[in-house]
Amino acid sequence: MKASKMQSITYDQVKSKIIEIRDQNVILDSDVAELYGVETRAINQAIKRNAYKFPNGYIIELTKAEWEQVRSQIVISPLGGGRVFTPKAFTERGLTMLATILKSPQAVATTIAIIDTFAQLKELTQSIYQFSKASTDGEKVKIFENSTQIVADLLDNEKRAFLVQLLGK
Repeated sequence: MKASKMQSITYDQVKSKIIEIRDQNVILDSDVAELYGVETRAINQAIKRNAYKFPNGYIIELTKAEWEQVRSQIVISPLGGGRVFTPKAFTERGLTMLATILKSPQAVATTIAIIDTFAQLKELTQSIYQFSKASTDGEKVKIFENSTQIVADLLDNEKRAFLVQLLGK
């Protein structure tokens, strides 16, 4: 998919692309390309030209079995269509490194949305963990209030879309 104009990227758009592979949250190369408004081929060419920036743990090359499992979970998607090669999956570190390569306004706005999404998911996960370890009701109430604010922030798509659009102009 090639974007003709810059699009605002929301939390929901990024979150819907995150899948779990080998116990890691990742985004497939084709989904990264869609978010960045470029073709998958452009993402993969950028990786090849800058391979030294992607050490182990930044990109996961899916096995055929992993790809079949992912593909079977996707109800309607162009992902599986005519792919010749199994996709690459970007970890959070790989996405951050990719941001150093792609420089367009769309890329910057998308990178901000992706980083914010991963950060908020981590914060919410940490908050849930802290809640499970809290020993007093007072601690649980404080943690619950914090978690509620995190969820409210995650759901505030209008504010996020406006910020992303503003940064892209």
